[in-house]
Amino acid sequence: MDVREYISAHRARFMDEWASLIRIPSVSCQPEHKADMTRCAERWKELLLAAGCQKAEVLPSKGNPFVYAEYNLTAERSNSETVSQAPTVLVYSHYDVMPVEPLDQWKSDPWEPSIRDGRLYARGADDDKGQAMIQAKAFEYLVKEGQMACNVKFIFEGEEEIGSPSLEAFLESHKELLKADIILVSDTSMIGKDTPSITTGLRGLAYWQIEVDGPNRDLHSGHFGGAVKNPVNALCEMIAKVVDENGRITIPGFYEDVLPIPEEERAMIAQIPFSQEAYNKAIDVDDVFGEVGYSTLERNSCRPSFDVCGIWGGYTGEGSKTVLPSKAYAKVSCRLVANQDHEKISQAFADYMQSIAPQGVRVKVTPMHGGQGYVCPIDIPAYKAAEKGFEIAFGKRPLAARRGGSIPIIAAFEQILCCKTILMGFGLEQNAIHSPNESMDLEVWEKGIIAVSEFYKQYAK
Repeated sequence: MDVREYISAHRARFMDEWASLIRIPSVSCQPEHKADMTRCAERWKELLLAAGCQKAEVLPSKGNPFVYAEYNLTAERSNSETVSQAPTVLVYSHYDVMPVEPLDQWKSDPWEPSIRDGRLYARGADDDKGQAMIQAKAFEYLVKEGQMACNVKFIFEGEEEIGSPSLEAFLESHKELLKADIILVSDTSMIGKDTPSITTGLRGLAYWQIEVDGPNRDLHSGHFGGAVKNPVNALCEMIAKVVDENGRITIPGFYEDVLPIPEEERAMIAQIPFSQEAYNKAIDVDDVFGEVGYSTLERNSCRPSFDVCGIWGGYTGEGSKTVLPSKAYAKVSCRLVANQDHEKISQAFADYMQSIAPQGVRVKVTPMHGGQGYVCPIDIPAYKAAEKGFEIAFGKRPLAARRGGSIPIIAAFEQILCCKTILMGFGLEQNAIHSPNESMDLEVWEKGIIAVSEFYKQYAK
């Protein structure tokens, strides 16, 4: 049976199973939903067994449980040379979701799927229960129709929305169990419904808090202004030195490990529909600023950046208070690119801040958190298989597109499990993940099943 025929024949059941997951309020950041996390994990175990896995289990961790399932070709067929050489795909997803508040902004019950205008509305409709179901149903189709030519493993976690605190330890202690040739993830988005794309890169992150201490108390600005170094002034002077007039970050050694953007990839980025005028208008700015020599889309996805996320000190209440503050603070971050080590950059930034600190103040830099960037080559067999899957499902070749955000777990997969990840995401901006009225475009959802099923066929070749 063709995959489209299979979807049509089983659509009602697919929707019921999807709904059964959505109805479980698996909100990982809220302690009152602790039991729901286990309930959702158990439900996924049932669904993966029903889809064709020979083994599925709920595994404990320091936090919420993991779901592990597997399908091994040798258990289904004779151990021929073709079967013994079949690649192994590890499918990762998460079953936890964000809180639904504010409830008054939802047009329908967030825990009860509602279909309108070709979309399914509910919390987790896209992120990530909807996209995980794409993976499960593509797998089911191939197994039930005797077309699966890969070994497949599934690992679903329940803490992605709170930073995956248990994941790295779980990966380290289950390396052999999770051993695979490629990791497949559907938890990202496409450029647009008519512009399919594959996410090929994610930026890393380094984040700090800076504290600048001056005098032992707040001082009268008339009595001391001009005679004592103002910590807020000092902090602003230091921050202003981090980026030069050409948009380059001045931290010594910062660009040592930054890799150039391949020309083929720059050509693909240039094909992404983009209006600089519309971009400026949407955020109400007269012009943009960034590293000279790169486009806006390259700057916000393929190049590193430095930003002040918050800054405070002194009197900020209503009215005026003529005070020279004793302390000043800022929270700052760098988005990093593949090959930059966030720990190395973190130390380099702290050292740089100390080196440019003016006399009369003391500076403390506290690293808060960080993560590695990730890039997937667009010439490896798994990427080519995903590219073909999108092309068959959507009728056009997908663009390779790096994203400016960070998903540290993807870098952890590469570091611990030693294999690349293919990000076959089917989300759209209008899906409003994490927001009220989250939704999934049902046409895209079905095309996702087609794309993933074709990925397996192509990758097995």
